[in-house]
Amino acid sequence: MGGHIQRVVVNGVMSRWRWATSGVPLGSVLGPVLFMVFTNDLDGGIKCTLDDTSDTKLSGAVETPEGQDGIQRDLDRLGRWDRANLMRFNEAKGRVLHLGGGNPKHRSRLGVKNWGAAPKRRTWGCWG
Repeated sequence: MGGHIQRVVVNGVMSRWRWATSGVPLGSVLGPVLFMVFTNDLDGGIKCTLDDTSDTKLSGAVETPEGQDGIQRDLDRLGRWDRANLMRFNEAKGRVLHLGGGNPKHRSRLGVKNWGAAPKRRTWGCWG
């Protein structure tokens, strides 16, 4: 969609107004539908639980090294999807949420960036 103007704000500095040659206006009905069509195959081959309703979340129980390998395989699969579809996940925002007292706290990565552990916080009514 074209025919509208926009500007970008980075670190409080605003660009000049420019004509937008593509994009979907905020508040449109078609934009989210087209996004869902575009990402429809995101979970292809994923063995863990994938929630992509807002932020993409991959979850699984890790009780063995094989379980950790399974989560990493799914993360690698998502990494291949994002490169093939030219839609990059924000690797800097990725975190691992470790739950349970005896958790070995495996490291995971998406692409080349290793993720750190998320701070302990209350999530889904459980303490992590």
